[in-house]
Amino acid sequence: MATTLHGVTQPSKEIAGPAVGAKNRFWELRIWSGMCIAGWYGLLWRNRFAIGPSRIGMALILCGVSVINSFLWALQSLLLGRKIRRTEIREAPVFVLGHWRSGTTLLHELLVADPRHTFPDTYACFAPNHFLLSAGMFKWWLRFLLPAKRPMDDMGVGWDHPQEDEWAMCNMGIPSPYLTFVFPNRPPQCSEYLDLRAVPPAALDRWKRAFVWFLRCLTVQNPKRIVLKSPQHTCRVRTLLEIFPESRFVHIVRDPYVVFPSTVKTFLRMSRYHGLQVPKWEDLPEQVFETFTHMYEVFEEDRTRIDPSRFCEVRYEDLVRDPVGQMRLVYERLGLGSFDSALPAVEAYAVRTKDFRTNRYELDPATRDEVTRRWGTFIERYGYAEKTDNGDEETRIADRK
Repeated sequence: MATTLHGVTQPSKEIAGPAVGAKNRFWELRIWSGMCIAGWYGLLWRNRFAIGPSRIGMALILCGVSVINSFLWALQSLLLGRKIRRTEIREAPVFVLGHWRSGTTLLHELLVADPRHTFPDTYACFAPNHFLLSAGMFKWWLRFLLPAKRPMDDMGVGWDHPQEDEWAMCNMGIPSPYLTFVFPNRPPQCSEYLDLRAVPPAALDRWKRAFVWFLRCLTVQNPKRIVLKSPQHTCRVRTLLEIFPESRFVHIVRDPYVVFPSTVKTFLRMSRYHGLQVPKWEDLPEQVFETFTHMYEVFEEDRTRIDPSRFCEVRYEDLVRDPVGQMRLVYERLGLGSFDSALPAVEAYAVRTKDFRTNRYELDPATRDEVTRRWGTFIERYGYAEKTDNGDEETRIADRK
């Protein structure tokens, strides 16, 4: 039986619940399980403790683990704080830019397959306040509390997988739009932190210091060039260049008629799995439309600040078709060194993921037309205009990574 929600048609089970293997068990670890007392209770207070009855068990567990996180943070600060502060980030990071569901995960994982690179893994982003101290003690047994699959798709979950550094910022008590997933039925959280432009100077300085502190911790763990991926960075280029003027950026784009329904589904499932409320999903399509438009308005304005020798662009469709060839071009354009050193790992990753199972949707004509109208500038700029002429038939699309 199929269900249509927000213009996306797919099986009822698919749109209503978590992905296969990601059942909503209250005792499983959530991404917020790494927050300290101040961050967690501050979030609850700002949202008036508006916890849904079915999420009380989850909330109580998170309240308890926040105490443990605070203790471990204090212990790591005592034992390793001086070393972290003195650690230098010798090479500016490489940033993967692109909207949600544009293939940023695929590109990130291909880049970090290179043994010369390092990255924030799931555990570091889950426990940014103490991962240097606690990883060896907890990773081996906490894996049993992880869901088998990501909430939004069929990809596996593991502590050592590359992860978005934005989650680390959340767990460090730094404001982020991702906090909307905790209380999805309240107004969007921390919208000004999407692009950081309207963040007051003192708060922006706090954001920068926390970001650099986290990267220093990663460098203590593994002193290599760091590759980072968070969609929000797409409209933070100006701030990132202020911190690391020699940063490199690789931007990935994808068919927006795929990106829209895939993003809607992702945000639905993230809210349902990680939230303290059962989401009503009100106004979600409008939020996706507006966020995408704002993100690319800011990005197109700020991309001129990037040295052309430190910027390149990739189409998702080309990357899936020829991952090795496209990655070779990325290395050449960004000056990342010999691609031959990365080639065996990139080829192995491409072989492992070539049969990845895709999700299927149908985008109804009215929603397709709205995507064309709202995102027309992007569609024209990045060469997706040919996707708009589909007559009266529904557009069948696939979602991968």
